[in-house]
Amino acid sequence: MIPPRLQHMLDEGTASRELAERFRAAGHDLYLVGGSVRDALLDRPNADLDFTTAARPAEIEEIVSPWAADLYLAGKTYGTIGAIKNGRVHEITTFRSEIYRDESRKPEVSFSDDLEEDLSRRDFTVNAMAIRIPTANEETPEMVDPFGGLLDLHAEVLRTPIDPTISFGDDPLRMLRLFRFISRLGFTPDAEALRAVSDMHERLQIVSAERIKGELDLLLIGDHVGPALWGLVETGLAEEFIPELPALALEVDPVHHHKDVLAHTIAVVEKTSPRLELRLAALFHDIGKPATREFGPGGVSFHHHEVVGARMTRRRMKALHYSKKMTEDVSRLVFLHMRPHTFKMGWSDSAVRRYVRDAGDLLTDLNELVRCDVTTRNKRRERAISRRIDELEERIAELREREELEALRPPIDGNQVMDYLGLPPGRTVGEIMRMLTERRIDDGPYSEEEAYAMLDRWAAERD
Repeated sequence: MIPPRLQHMLDEGTASRELAERFRAAGHDLYLVGGSVRDALLDRPNADLDFTTAARPAEIEEIVSPWAADLYLAGKTYGTIGAIKNGRVHEITTFRSEIYRDESRKPEVSFSDDLEEDLSRRDFTVNAMAIRIPTANEETPEMVDPFGGLLDLHAEVLRTPIDPTISFGDDPLRMLRLFRFISRLGFTPDAEALRAVSDMHERLQIVSAERIKGELDLLLIGDHVGPALWGLVETGLAEEFIPELPALALEVDPVHHHKDVLAHTIAVVEKTSPRLELRLAALFHDIGKPATREFGPGGVSFHHHEVVGARMTRRRMKALHYSKKMTEDVSRLVFLHMRPHTFKMGWSDSAVRRYVRDAGDLLTDLNELVRCDVTTRNKRRERAISRRIDELEERIAELREREELEALRPPIDGNQVMDYLGLPPGRTVGEIMRMLTERRIDDGPYSEEEAYAMLDRWAAERD
């Protein structure tokens, strides 16, 4: 029986049916495949519609060109044509298989005439199901499930259609994708698949950083991210692309007790909202601890681990080809995550302003990260830290009511400084603007007259 969510995609007059009619007229069947089928059977929303057919890429392009408003041809080499209609992309891919040869970072794509061969080369059985889309003279769609995907979907198991050593050997990224689906779906990995990852995780090294990053991003924002991260560590796969994570499994000293940093980190990631920047910051927030651990009379310490951690975060994110902005935002969250703990010593208005200025548009994420960083079993300590963050946020709100806190700009700008002092653009103007900004942070809002008086004093001291 076709579930209602799928039936809606296959009804007469839908894009799926219109495409199927075109392909049938050209002598080919068209199948809905992969995640579209899986998510419909799970009654999960999925905006993507993926199709497959025996037609070769050039023929697909010829068939869909009159129908589509535009075509997306970036994946044509790999057999995929994107047909854009009513603002939606419909991807149609030739039956194929992808295989990595030796140490190549790019897969070799071969096209096939057999649907079952195409499905056998997909990552997991729950993604290796297809539905043949009926045309006008047919009444019902046809489910194609040669590898037991429906049973695995019911059992919530992730299993490869063929021997996992062959499947992961053909495309090593599937090892990481295993944990991505654990995180997104909450399914249990097949024991043979886990053994295969443990045995051959080094093969992930031939996969490009961009593809690894894409899977990691999807993994991190899943609802079941904790078990996925534990799986990465326990199979050794994390060593291949994010070795800082397993390094957090510090040997516990029997004298100087401290909580397991790895378990703490994964718990923090689980507690945070599923926003990528925030989850990345939670993942990296303590990676500086192994390098800064010291034992002293008072126990174990990790002085300045946030400074070291921010530097390590930038290095790892750069290696994974994250954008410059994402890298800077995440490393700034790591760098600042210990700052609110000093609030227990009392903060002046200038300290609150400086905190808001340093956090910038990351303030909400930073406060959430600090709250989630509390994984202690000591409920009294947890309440005390949460109360401090509440008090800090109340102080920020009070200052917002009294002044334009978010801007923290002096009353005059660089152009006014240059006009008043007769200076050209350059480092000196930047130094003066920093002086004016520091006054704004330390003392709050002040007038233009006071700013110009500061410029007079600066000029007199310079003379």
